[in-house]
Amino acid sequence: MLKRKRIFEVIEVAAEEDRISAVYDSFMLLCILLSLIPLVFKETTPFLNGLDKVCVAVFIADYLLRWSTADYKYNSASPLSFARYPFSFMALVDLLSILPSLTVLNSGFKVLRVLRMFRALRVFRVLKALRYSRSLRIIANVLRRSKESLLAVGTLAVGYILISALVIFNAEPDSFHNFFEAVYWSTVLLTTVGFGDITPVTTIGRTIAIFSSIFGIAIVALPSGIITAGYMRELEERQAEEEKERGRENSPRPHYLNRFLHRESGRKKDSETEL
Repeated sequence: MLKRKRIFEVIEVAAEEDRISAVYDSFMLLCILLSLIPLVFKETTPFLNGLDKVCVAVFIADYLLRWSTADYKYNSASPLSFARYPFSFMALVDLLSILPSLTVLNSGFKVLRVLRMFRALRVFRVLKALRYSRSLRIIANVLRRSKESLLAVGTLAVGYILISALVIFNAEPDSFHNFFEAVYWSTVLLTTVGFGDITPVTTIGRTIAIFSSIFGIAIVALPSGIITAGYMRELEERQAEEEKERGRENSPRPHYLNRFLHRESGRKKDSETEL
């Protein structure tokens, strides 16, 4: 029987030399992808129900294993580690991906049938992939590091949307029934989507639309540049760390350590000769 520490090492993101953990990560990614297949179809079939049962059973087992090894995750032998884990972000994601499917496991879960209205919550299973995908973890780190810049750009975009909506709403009151429609139009135009269901008809309104479109291109391009720069910086830092680790492994022992080992070896030989 595997020890709990080894179980923790397997279910966590795999190290390069741990093949069993790498296989487990690949298996979980496959289960995540398979569990999303039933969401593609409006009607359920015995095959889709069976697929959902298998995937949910795997997710429950994974959740329980992670919960039972929470003390290793937080490097604490305190029972509070087990009380803390269910409230962590990824644990909540796991729980939200499991709960909407419990009704298909057994007809006895009648009290949970109300959760069928939350069927769409199964898409939270996509977030489980964050735990196993190295690329997604890098992107998550980039977003976390660039949150201040992205927040500034988002604030700028929201401010411009509201100002643009206010201007167009007063410039063309006949084209918009309420202010929300003006906000909707401004948002669509700023993101350069342009559904075309609401369009300005006056010269002033079209002039506002021109400037809004041009400004929208600049605002939409800003987050892309921030994320791209952060992504490249993250890759360079990871590459530098890997090269540093390889350098430590391949570096020769310091000269003073060689002299110490040589001296100890000589003492050992002298003691053997005396015997």
